[in-house]
Amino acid sequence: MLLKFAIADFSEEKELQNLSKNTLDGYRMFFREFKRWSTENEVLDASDVTHAHIKSYLLYCKNERGNNPTTINVKLKNLNNFFNHLLDNEYIKSNPCKKVKRQETDYRIEVFKDSHIQQMLSYYRRLRRKDHEYTAYRNHTIIILLLGTGIRIGELRGIKWSDIDEQHFQLYIFGKNRRQETVPLTDKVIDELNELKVFCTRYFKELPEYVFVNRDGSQMAYDSTKSVFKRLQIAMNFKDVRLSAHTFAHRFLVNGGDVFTLQKILGIAHV
Repeated sequence: MLLKFAIADFSEEKELQNLSKNTLDGYRMFFREFKRWSTENEVLDASDVTHAHIKSYLLYCKNERGNNPTTINVKLKNLNNFFNHLLDNEYIKSNPCKKVKRQETDYRIEVFKDSHIQQMLSYYRRLRRKDHEYTAYRNHTIIILLLGTGIRIGELRGIKWSDIDEQHFQLYIFGKNRRQETVPLTDKVIDELNELKVFCTRYFKELPEYVFVNRDGSQMAYDSTKSVFKRLQIAMNFKDVRLSAHTFAHRFLVNGGDVFTLQKILGIAHV
């Protein structure tokens, strides 16, 4: 089977599995790169791909594209899934990724401290007092919610106002496997969400369906949510920690996953 048709077949299979849009987009981006490399190296049929080709492609990713070991391992995983799919459907006789070893990684997440949190919250409080900008209210609440729950970006951007149960101090989210999960909330987080709700009602004249939206009231895109942390990283200029939604989740886990530790943090920050 021609490689381009094999990729199309695999992509259709993944769509039928009802994966998230971000996961599907990630697959599409990866296979565009792999198909381009294969064409340039005159590998046109899926059955022609060998163990040597896989190693050569991953070396290209490392040396030409500057991919780190973690990224290379993700690409190897994608290729392994792809060729396993072809093997299961009897398009090929063996998986060329079978004996390719994963890259060794030395991955360590720097966890920010209370002092970092104080600076971030103070930054958004100054913005709110200065010009009452909607994004300052929204981003301040994003940080509070991530600190208090450890949820992922995809879960955060999918929260609707109807998902917040104030009476029972709970938040309903759809987890990674699209299963509904219940996340406990502190009274401080509830207060912050209510303040954002009041501001949104005034700002938009009519409350949007989603909690975290753009200036036009539309749901924030995945990349837009990530850019919140990129801009905050530039503004804070922390030398000893990298800001991302992942570091917020890791901070939460380091604290034992206990949302009520947030009470202490917010108390220190005078929110």
